[in-house]
Amino acid sequence: MSKKVGKRSRRLAPWMLLAPATLLIAVALGYPLVRQAIMSFQHFGLAQQFGQPAEWAGLSNYVTILTDPYFWSVFLKSVLFCIWTAGMTMALGVGFAVLMLRMNAVVRTIFNTTLIVVWAMPALASLTVWQWLVDPRSGLLNYGLTAIGLDGFRDFNWLGGNFWTFYLIASAVIIWASIPLVAITIYAALAQVPKEMLEASEIDGASNFQQVVRIMLPTIAPVISLIAVLQVIWDLRVFTQIHVLQQAGGIASETHLLGTYVYETGIAQGDYGVASALAMIILALTLILTGRYLQMLYRQGGMV
Repeated sequence: MSKKVGKRSRRLAPWMLLAPATLLIAVALGYPLVRQAIMSFQHFGLAQQFGQPAEWAGLSNYVTILTDPYFWSVFLKSVLFCIWTAGMTMALGVGFAVLMLRMNAVVRTIFNTTLIVVWAMPALASLTVWQWLVDPRSGLLNYGLTAIGLDGFRDFNWLGGNFWTFYLIASAVIIWASIPLVAITIYAALAQVPKEMLEASEIDGASNFQQVVRIMLPTIAPVISLIAVLQVIWDLRVFTQIHVLQQAGGIASETHLLGTYVYETGIAQGDYGVASALAMIILALTLILTGRYLQMLYRQGGMV
C-alpha cells in the first residue's frame, strides 16, 4: 500500500509544483481574456463605463471590422511592416553574429556590451533620442543629409510628411532595438557548432564564407527559425514605438498598425466592443503564429 502511495505522490508532485503558478496565471490573464471575449460580442461604449448595461451585439462587431476597408488597409500595412522589420532584424542579427565570430576577445566583449546596453535601454528613452535625431529643424539626420548637398532634406519632417517616411523611421527604431537579442542568441548557437566539423571542412578546402553558409548556418537553422517566428510575433503586435512616434508626427490616421488601431478604437473613440473584437482577431493571428512556434520548438527538442 505504501509503495502505491509513493508512486502516486511522485506522479502528482510535478503537477502540485506547477499548480500555484498555473493558478496565478489563470487569475491574472484568464479573467481579462474572458472579459475581453465577452465584450467583443457586446455594444460596449462610454455609457457602459458609467454602469449602463451593455447590449448584446452578437457577431456585429466582427462584421463591422471585417467589412471595413480601413481595417484591411491597416492589416495589410501591419503584415508588410512586420515582414520588413522581422526580415531586416534577422538578416542584420545573423550578420552581426557571424561577424562576432571573427572578432578577437577584447573587441567581442566591447561589441557584446554595446548590444546589451542597446537591448536594455528603456523604449521611451530610446524613442526620445530618435525623435531628437529626426527633428525637422535641429535633428542630426537632416543636418547630415544637407551637409552632403541634399538640400531637399532641409527642415524635412520625417514623422509628419507622409506614411512612407514615418514607417521608415519606425522600422529603423524597431530593428535597432531588436537586433541585439537576435545577434547574441545566434552567436551563442554558432559558438556551439562542433570545431571538428569546421576543421574537416577546412582540410577539404572550404573557405570561411563556405563554412558559414554551408555548414554553420544550416547546423543552427532550427534556432534561427525559432527566433524568426518569435520576431514576427513581436513585430506584428508592436505598439509603443508606433504610438509614441505618432504623437510626434501628427498623422496617426495614416500610420496605424494593428496595435495602435485597437488603442485608437477603444481608448480614443470609446468603442470598447469593437476594440475588443479587434483584439480577439489579433489574438487569433498571434495564436496561429505561436502554434507554429511551439511546433518547431517541440520538433527541435525531439518531443514529437
